[in-house]
Amino acid sequence: MNLTPGTRLGPYEIIGPLGAGGMGEVFRARDTRLGRDVAIKALPPGFAQEPERLARFEREAKLLASLSHPNIAGIHGLEVVGDERYLILEFVEGETLAARLQRGPLPLHDVLEVGKQVAAGVEAAHENGVIHRDLKPGNVMITPSGAVKVLDFGLARSGATEGSGSDPNLSASPTMTFMGTQAGVILGTAAYMSPEQARGRMVDRRTDIWSFGCVLYECLTGQQVFAGDTVSDMVARILEREPDWSALPAGTPSRLCDLLQRCLRKDARERLRDIGEARVTLDEMSKGIGVGTGVTAPASASRRVSPLLAAGLVVVTALVSVIATKMFTPAPAPRTVALSVALPPGETLDGGSENQVLTLAADGQSLVYAAQGKAERRLMLRRLDQPAAVELPGTADARNPFISPDGEWVAFFTGRNLQKVSVRGGTPVALAEVAADRGGTWLDDGS
Repeated sequence: MNLTPGTRLGPYEIIGPLGAGGMGEVFRARDTRLGRDVAIKALPPGFAQEPERLARFEREAKLLASLSHPNIAGIHGLEVVGDERYLILEFVEGETLAARLQRGPLPLHDVLEVGKQVAAGVEAAHENGVIHRDLKPGNVMITPSGAVKVLDFGLARSGATEGSGSDPNLSASPTMTFMGTQAGVILGTAAYMSPEQARGRMVDRRTDIWSFGCVLYECLTGQQVFAGDTVSDMVARILEREPDWSALPAGTPSRLCDLLQRCLRKDARERLRDIGEARVTLDEMSKGIGVGTGVTAPASASRRVSPLLAAGLVVVTALVSVIATKMFTPAPAPRTVALSVALPPGETLDGGSENQVLTLAADGQSLVYAAQGKAERRLMLRRLDQPAAVELPGTADARNPFISPDGEWVAFFTGRNLQKVSVRGGTPVALAEVAADRGGTWLDDGS
C-alpha cells in the first residue's frame, strides 16, 4: 500500500514521511478517532512471507505494548491490510540524540540528564524481559521539554546484512537479522555492537549495557568510541582495541569514568551487571552526590595512585571543605519568589465547575494548570526554569490535578477515572475508577 499524504489506513490519515531504515519507512499520521498524532512504521515488503520472522515480531510487539514508561516510546497498535503490517507507534516530537550530537558533545549536566533517562527506559524494558539490541543515538529522541524517549525496543530490524562494506554512514548501518536470539547471527548496529554481538554469540541485557556505554562516551566526546571506514574495521576495533580514554573532556568526574569503564568491559562477565546501577549513579551525580573532581582517563600502571592514599586525600579534602563552609558561609536569607505566567491569546484557565485549576510541585520548581483554548481542556506543565508551558499528553478534559511529592507524576481525574501521567511525557496510567471527585493529595508514602 503506497502511503502518501492524505492516504487513510483505518482511522489514521497519513501526514507525511518521517524517515526510513532497515525495518521500512516511518510516517507521521493523524489518529482521527482520538485526535492525536502517531508514527506509523510500514514493515518491509514480503515481511509476512517469512512465518518465523513474523511470529517473532508479533510476539515482541505484544510484549512491548504491555510496557508503560515515560522514557520508552510506546506501541499503540498493529494494523494489518492484506499481507502488509503497520506498527502504530507513539509520535515523539523533537530531535534524535544523533542529530544533536552532530552539533558537538553535550555539556556534563546534559550528559547526566540524558544518560539517566536512557538508562531508566532500558531498565524498565529489562525488568519486563525485553532486550533492545540496537541502542544508539539514532534510537534516542529528545523532546522540546528535555524528556528523553528510547525508540525501537527489541524489534527485529532486517533480514539482510545491510550496511557492510564501504557504506559512508556506518553509524546508522544495520547489520542485523531476525534470528537475533540464535548463536552465530549478528544483530545490532556496527558502531554500537558489543563484542559478543560482533562474534554472533548469544546476547543478554549486558549487550545493552555495552551499547549504553558507547552512547554515553559519544555524548561526552562527540565521537564514536569505535569508529572505522567499514563495518569490518569497526568490528575489529571493538574486538581488539580499548576506548581512547584520553578523548574524554578535561574534568570529567572520576566516578563517571569508572562507570564508562565498567560498561565497556569486553568480557561480559566483568561488565556492569544491571543498567539500574548506571541510572542510580548518574542520578546521584546530577544531584551533586559523590561527583568528585576526578580525571578523564584511567591512570597508567606506572602512575596509578595508591587507593589508600587517594581515599585519604578525599577524606581530608572533604573535612576541610565542610569546616570551611560552616565557618565562612552565612546562613541563607529567606527568599521570596514572584512569578507571572501569561497564557497564550485565546487560552483561559478552566478546571470545570467547582474544580481545582492549578497545582504547584512540593519543591516549587514547576506548576500544572488546566487550560481551555480552541481545543478541549487539557493540562499544561510549566517548569519555572523553562520559558513556556508544554502540554501533558493524554490529559484531554482533565480536572483537579495534583503532583506527586517527588514532582515526577501528575495525577488527575477524567470522566470516571483517576489517572497519572509522567511530567516527562508518555501514556497516562489508570489508577482507579471514581464516582465523584473534588481533588486529591499525594502523600510521601505513595498513597
